[in-house]
Amino acid sequence: MFLSSFENKIDKKGRVSVPASFRSYLNSLGYNGFIGYPSFNSPALEGCSQDRIEKLSNTIDSLNPFEEKRDYFATSVLSESENLQFDPEGRVSITQKLLDHAKIKNRILFVGLGKTFQIWEPKNFEKFKIFARKKAFQNRSNLKWENK
Repeated sequence: MFLSSFENKIDKKGRVSVPASFRSYLNSLGYNGFIGYPSFNSPALEGCSQDRIEKLSNTIDSLNPFEEKRDYFATSVLSESENLQFDPEGRVSITQKLLDHAKIKNRILFVGLGKTFQIWEPKNFEKFKIFARKKAFQNRSNLKWENK
């Protein structure tokens, strides 16, 4: 599971160290990297395992093949996805296209979201986190907590 937040610097060769706990989780799933693609909802990147992107692809495939929305989702997610492999030191090289989407220059924040994670420019995430907390507070009555 992807938990917590970790800030790292992009080195001169454009590589960034992926948090050890994220690498460990991905390795436990049998992967030596992750899939990254631009977020629909924010200036961030989505990160997930190969299994997760395959589930997303299957969901897209289940849509009516003659509907435009199927093509829109496939184009927006799958054509923009990149397979980012760890080097021996646990780093990845994130393409400039992805970095530009997230407005990342030299510092990266990995944000765990359970089964997935996001990659943010740290200052932009701080602004989003304030907004997200306010929205979560407003929506808390909609959550159903069942203590088993």
